[in-house]
Amino acid sequence: MSSSSASSSSASSSSASSSSASSSSALSGTSSSGTPTSGSTGNRWLLVGGGLLLQFSIGAVYAWSVFSKALQDEEKAPDWALSKVEASLPFTITIAMIFVGTYIGGRIQDKRGPRVVALAGGIIYAIGIILASFSRGDDQLWLLIAGYGVISGFGLGVAYIVPIAMLQKWFPDKKGLITGLAVGGFGFGAVLTSPVAQWLISKDPAQPTKSFLWLGLAYLVMSLAGAAIFRNPPEGYTVPGYESATGGGEGAKEFSQGEALRTPQWYLLTAILTLNVSAGIALISVAAGSAEGIAGYSSAAAATAVGVLAIFNGGGRIVWAAASDYIGRMPSFAAMLALQGVCLLILPHAGNVALWFVLAAVIYLCYGGGFGTMPATAGDFFGVKNAGAIYGLMLIGWSLGGVIGPILISSLLGEDDNYTLAYTVMGIIALASVALTLITRIPKERKEAATVSS
Repeated sequence: MSSSSASSSSASSSSASSSSASSSSALSGTSSSGTPTSGSTGNRWLLVGGGLLLQFSIGAVYAWSVFSKALQDEEKAPDWALSKVEASLPFTITIAMIFVGTYIGGRIQDKRGPRVVALAGGIIYAIGIILASFSRGDDQLWLLIAGYGVISGFGLGVAYIVPIAMLQKWFPDKKGLITGLAVGGFGFGAVLTSPVAQWLISKDPAQPTKSFLWLGLAYLVMSLAGAAIFRNPPEGYTVPGYESATGGGEGAKEFSQGEALRTPQWYLLTAILTLNVSAGIALISVAAGSAEGIAGYSSAAAATAVGVLAIFNGGGRIVWAAASDYIGRMPSFAAMLALQGVCLLILPHAGNVALWFVLAAVIYLCYGGGFGTMPATAGDFFGVKNAGAIYGLMLIGWSLGGVIGPILISSLLGEDDNYTLAYTVMGIIALASVALTLITRIPKERKEAATVSS
């Protein structure tokens, strides 16, 4: 073959290779260097913004302690005057119903796509909140539970799982950070809602539930605006050059929901999530009352503190999730549980306003961190193809913890507010839970599949 012919052939081959790479990049939404681009897939970071808006609206559920305290006030709300246990029921039922929603929503979004499921979840959630606004006294506690607890809890679960599963598919290269951001908005939901709710309640303290009407309408607008732009990446979407350090790179086994349920790792991860939720939500469910009873906060200051603490709940989801990309998933959970345990043990003795807030902030930070880190952990362990169904089912840990934590601490507190007993028990549970993180490892099938493919 002549030199010119060889040169021509080489140029042709190079051109074809370049064309192929360009075509591949357009399909995947990335440049040839491996950096994701908008291309035919659009800007993937806009989807993060939509996810945050949706999560912010449904995350307002964490402001419940403001309503709980108002509903227990015998002087200002005599038609209600609920006991501690009664006042915890709507929030407890909400958290319990989340699992039902995430299970159904996760399965549907894996098949039908994220947009329709997120829109449906946001609408159902808002309807439940608005319905709760029509309850007018303790004889209508059932209506408050049905609206705020059952209906909005179900809608919350349906909407919650969608951005988590969707964004893991768009960001396989930033799995920990992106799932932290995906649920970060949920943790920040109470930041604005707590002071707004306190202001609305002050307009008619005899009927705290009236404020749910305006809040429900606001949640509806926010959730629909965020969910409207949701979509899955196109078939074959990849981030060239990306390879997971945990064995979850290209070629690694993608577990189905049934396969994941046949592994001990699924149950261990669910148990870790359950216990992390139980510890943190025990404080969250009675935060306003604890701030007043332990450290002497005023009602207004306690409501403000709950709102500010929500920043740590949201921030923890991002900080811990991002940190887990570097220090590992299980070491992160061990640190979260240990820190919560220590802070819960000290909390009932924190008569100083600043000390109480610092301890509570650490607990909120670690509680939120569990939700930010677990989706990425599940993705590492089982893959992201069926993330909606697998992690959606795993969120039964959220529902279990959401029932166990508030009921246990309300029972331990009793009518005499025995903070030492209540928080000591919860602290011991959190510290004992660290043991589970030491025995939980990624499934061998997933690591072996990744090794063979390489």
